[in-house]
Amino acid sequence: MSEKVAPLITQFLTAEGVREIDHWVAKYPKDQKQSAVMSALMIVQKAQGYLTAEAMDAVAEYLEMPAIAVYEVASFYSMYERKPIGRHLISVCTNISCKLKRSAEVVSYLEKKLDVKLGGTTKDNRFTLRAVECLGACVHAPMMQIDEEYHEDLTADKMDAALEQYP
Repeated sequence: MSEKVAPLITQFLTAEGVREIDHWVAKYPKDQKQSAVMSALMIVQKAQGYLTAEAMDAVAEYLEMPAIAVYEVASFYSMYERKPIGRHLISVCTNISCKLKRSAEVVSYLEKKLDVKLGGTTKDNRFTLRAVECLGACVHAPMMQIDEEYHEDLTADKMDAALEQYP
């Protein structure tokens, strides 16, 4: 880690977090360290909760790449959060397979139950609700993901039971 970069990235990560990025950087040729950008962003997001412009600038500096390239990655993929979210993220698949199996009803149910609209966070900061294009579980539509767990073949009872698992 260069002396110039150390102060930037260490504002957002512990030494362990920097070592984790270095682990990913080591998987690529020395002149292609920017290939670790997705992993680096996930590591920073996990540490901070979401990605600020300053954190993305630090990643760009650390990986020796233009900041705009980091912003492009962070804005393209839905797994990166660029603003604060609730303690738990609910992603409802609204692609065609889920839509044909009532995903709109799932969204309506969750909006009413949680008293929040898509893209919003509950007043108690417990959940953020969003729609996503596809979660790759079409055979078990409709489905949602809460944090990293899939909940499939959804009914009102299954959604209620799932929500109870997340304090």
